[in-house]
Amino acid sequence: MKHRIVVLGAGYAGAFVAGTLARRLSPADTEITVVNAEPDFVQRLRLHQLAAGREIEAPQLADVFGGTGIRLRLARVTAVDAERRVVAVADSDGGGELGYDTLVHALGSHGDRSGVPGAAQHAFDVAARPSALRLRDRLDSLGEGRSVVVVGDGLTGIETATEIAETRPALSVTLVARGELGARLSAGARSHLRQACYRLGVTVVEHAEVEAVEAARVLCADGAALASDATVWTAGFAVSPLAAAAGLEVTDNGRIVVDRTMRSVSHPNVYAVGDSAYAVGDNGRPLPMSCASAGYTGAQATAAIVGRLTGREIANTKLEYLGNHISLGRRDGILQMVDAEGQAKPKYAGGRKAARIKAGILRMSLWATSHPTFALPRRRHRLAEAQDAPVETAVA
Repeated sequence: MKHRIVVLGAGYAGAFVAGTLARRLSPADTEITVVNAEPDFVQRLRLHQLAAGREIEAPQLADVFGGTGIRLRLARVTAVDAERRVVAVADSDGGGELGYDTLVHALGSHGDRSGVPGAAQHAFDVAARPSALRLRDRLDSLGEGRSVVVVGDGLTGIETATEIAETRPALSVTLVARGELGARLSAGARSHLRQACYRLGVTVVEHAEVEAVEAARVLCADGAALASDATVWTAGFAVSPLAAAAGLEVTDNGRIVVDRTMRSVSHPNVYAVGDSAYAVGDNGRPLPMSCASAGYTGAQATAAIVGRLTGREIANTKLEYLGNHISLGRRDGILQMVDAEGQAKPKYAGGRKAARIKAGILRMSLWATSHPTFALPRRRHRLAEAQDAPVETAVA
């Protein structure tokens, strides 16, 4: 019997883990299956661009995993039975169950519009491709001078507001910040952000608590009512409830609690990566939900799975957060590095150079994900229990 590895989700973290495992483990005694609801790879980091009206690449997962030996199951995960080691899925054929020996939970996060009355009914988000396309259709229907309100001044909110303002200058864009705009940035970066918003015509409303969203306006706690023909909610993200329902140890918001190797502290056959994982970084602080964290947690989980299956020593890979890369439309950006405590360093980079660096990071992330076994060795690791001879050494 081959060791069955099932990866839930084919975003940045899931596709990276599946491809790396296929590169490092022998197909003679391992079977890797990726379960994903959509047939193409979604560049989540660029969904605000898609919503604004730009075209972005979406490689077909069948092509991404073609020739790797990875099995692709296009289906929606409906349940995880951690005791039976079974995943229930639903698809056009009615679905079924997939058994696993090792499970990698990489279902990521989605926009959370549940905390404020009316947000779920009237607001859009850019956390998934379908919702980004719905927003795009709405923006397409708006005439000159109509209003767009983006709620939330985190990285997603800033990028969404500035992208829409640059791509659709005929619309009036407002960005609602709960506190000071760019509060976590250095003083210089905050000033740069304000200048960018001014240049793009983005109206900034600071220290505003949104208490309700209606079809044509956003209501704030101080009594202000902001006219809105399209409200974009970027003020929070949530993870899938499947892990909690399966009995895994999770945080209050549903993220899977893992050890230093990304292994579930309650279920040793389960690993979590990306936004699904509650992982503590090398600085002693929880890693934030981000593409960078997906890469670091994915690398650590892969090293742990390969090490445990082949009897090799498990290396501790880096778990760090170095900074934020913020796009402000296509021709401007901010690179804000942080210190070991997660606080913004005084210096930052801004302007076209920062925009080019951010664009390069996006291209590199897409290439690495869509070429999961680009360095496929001639010989891969065999499982320690599946052979009598010494474990093979992979060719670098």
